[in-house]
Amino acid sequence: MCQLSWVSRAGFYRSFRQTSPVEEEMMVRAAVQKVALEHRRCYGYRRIARELEKQGMIVNHKRVLRILREDNLLGLQPRQFVVTTDSNHRLEVAVNLARRLKLTGVDQLWVADITYIQVWSEFVYLAVVLDGFSRKVVGWALGRRIDRRLALAALEMAIAERQPLPGLVHHSDRGVQYACREYVALLEKHHMVASMSRPGNPYDNARCESFMRTLKREEIYANRYRDLEHLRANVEDFIERYYNQKRLHSALGYRSPQEFEQAMQQQNPKAIPKTATLTCCFGRAHTGMLGTGTQTPSPSPDPNPLLGNSEVIP
Repeated sequence: MCQLSWVSRAGFYRSFRQTSPVEEEMMVRAAVQKVALEHRRCYGYRRIARELEKQGMIVNHKRVLRILREDNLLGLQPRQFVVTTDSNHRLEVAVNLARRLKLTGVDQLWVADITYIQVWSEFVYLAVVLDGFSRKVVGWALGRRIDRRLALAALEMAIAERQPLPGLVHHSDRGVQYACREYVALLEKHHMVASMSRPGNPYDNARCESFMRTLKREEIYANRYRDLEHLRANVEDFIERYYNQKRLHSALGYRSPQEFEQAMQQQNPKAIPKTATLTCCFGRAHTGMLGTGTQTPSPSPDPNPLLGNSEVIP
């Protein structure tokens, strides 16, 4: 109707609010409630405001917060974090490369982690592999034992799904699952470069930690599961059809990982995939390259070209 009448959406809503304030309030409240319930009461007021903006409805985020508070639809809060990493081993530990990478595309950096999930009287474990640039989950595996087979299954799924080029950096914590011979051999087979976090520093693997927090807050803590198969079906639905396809990510300019990757592809459809570049300092500046990348090295962990962040820190 706005297009047919040559009237802007913002002008229509301003006029509607002035002439019919009660009806306008009910319309905005219904839209906020719809978005909040569609995303399982896990979206905060900023994400809901951005989702409404994408739908053509400009609503101040403070107003969204007021409506959520009045309707008891504020996002669910996370529970206490539990450490699951076993780094007490004598296996070889890789150098931390991820913290000095500058990413310009997908499949340059993968990050991996394992978390626990309680199902009635037992604990099960989830291993995931994320693309460090788009935050998309490219591989995952669920099992009753936290061992190398679980981590290998997630990595094999990611390789089959993405078919990465040589030079990709695989980053994880120092857990024995990622340092074992079989896992390192699979990385070498596909010409991946291993990278591991500093001891006792979860911020080096912040992307994976952020996803685990989102998964538990928005899916695990909000549901009860009958058995492992029920949990597997729900986790698959959350990852494949919700998180990757629909959930807005603030680090991606409030876009879903799939939408972000499509935007990158449309921006430069004929671009040749590149690998990341890092800077190493041993007394004097020295630039080392992984693969055939041509990016300018920088300590910044994740500059994002789609967000207009072109600042390079010397």
